[in-house]
Amino acid sequence: MITRSNLADQLREYQVRSKHDWATVSFFSSTSSSATSSHSYRVDVVLFVIWELVVLAFLVFSAVSLYFRHIRLAFTLVSFTLLLFVGMKVTKRIRSARKKRRRMLLPLSM
Repeated sequence: MITRSNLADQLREYQVRSKHDWATVSFFSSTSSSATSSHSYRVDVVLFVIWELVVLAFLVFSAVSLYFRHIRLAFTLVSFTLLLFVGMKVTKRIRSARKKRRRMLLPLSM
């Protein structure tokens, strides 16, 4: 049941979310991050920067292993890197879909 206090709470949350309009920090992300509170935004940025550093480290390690002619190790590292990259993209899409769904809870007339 929709009550006045629930609508007021949703409006307050919507105003807090729409107050922040942040640019993208991640160079792997193709779109800018959606508006969220600053705390969850910082957590998202830290998480994706860590993911990116891990992906880059695996790519560097695979290049080094290719240099020393360890083909199996290089192939394994590249495969693991691709899995991490796909996992990062899927996680980002799931989070953005969740945020979009939460944003749509507020009626458009508000």
